[in-house]
Amino acid sequence: MTLHSRISDPHTDFFTDNKSSDSVQIWSPQITSFIASQVAKHRPMVLVTSGGTIVPLENNTVRFLDNFSAGTRGACSAEHFIRNGYAVIFLHRQFSLLPYSRHYSHSTHCFLDFMDLDDDGHGGLQTVILGQYEEEMRSVLKDYKRAKQENLLLVVSFITVAEYLFLLRDIAQCMAPLGSNALLYLAAAVSDFHLPPEKMSVHKIQSQGGRCLTLHLEPVPKFLTRLVKHWAPQAMIVSFKLETEERLLIPKCRNALKRYGHQLVIGNLLDRRKNEVILVQQDSESWIRVKDGELEDKLVTEVIGRHKRWAVKMKSSI
Repeated sequence: MTLHSRISDPHTDFFTDNKSSDSVQIWSPQITSFIASQVAKHRPMVLVTSGGTIVPLENNTVRFLDNFSAGTRGACSAEHFIRNGYAVIFLHRQFSLLPYSRHYSHSTHCFLDFMDLDDDGHGGLQTVILGQYEEEMRSVLKDYKRAKQENLLLVVSFITVAEYLFLLRDIAQCMAPLGSNALLYLAAAVSDFHLPPEKMSVHKIQSQGGRCLTLHLEPVPKFLTRLVKHWAPQAMIVSFKLETEERLLIPKCRNALKRYGHQLVIGNLLDRRKNEVILVQQDSESWIRVKDGELEDKLVTEVIGRHKRWAVKMKSSI
């Protein structure tokens, strides 16, 4: 055995050990077709990742570890990107919030509460939208229909961390021909640890006898370097950093930039994530704060401005 054959690459091993699921293969033709359409139109394009990944504990999964994320930021950001002329691949956790339907998906905004039943004048009932909600619903529906009719949105779903990483790799590599017109906006909450398939129970882990369950998880390889250097080397890449301690936020954002070599980290604190974020680059940092409205409106506008400057810089260096 040579020295080279004994060296293990955790990135390669992860894809070898975690076989691509059938669902990942199903998405491939749709992704390829969607990206080809955007390339033909010279349209800027963004991959928005959203929601949390799960780590199965069994092959026939009953129990799993989940990452905290409803997908609010990703779904909201996708709408604002489309409004600003981008085509969007929305890679989201199955059943997390989606662009447009997010306005009526939350338990506090059930779409049934926006409607009522009224006499149709012929002895029957008709469905009507309550007046106070009609303008908002019309606006959301108009934006949604435009996105569909102009082929500006492709929605792709994942469940496990392995599915997410297979899809991230495939989509990024397909977007590579877009060059600097490609933007990757990585808002998904990705698991830091996983249970390798060979260590999983085949069937449901039993709880008989009141015994403790001890798990030995392994780190998920950090694929951001691969993304930056190999999968989409000319794309602008934006990652997110969530912390609970303010003193750690900026240092960790800067450390991520240094470690992975990408362009922008958006930092947020758990208890203030809806009202403020900080944008950190190697030579600058700036806060975005809002009291009312959607923070993502200002955030996406700022990211787009930086993406345009990045694209000009990349094209001038060729």
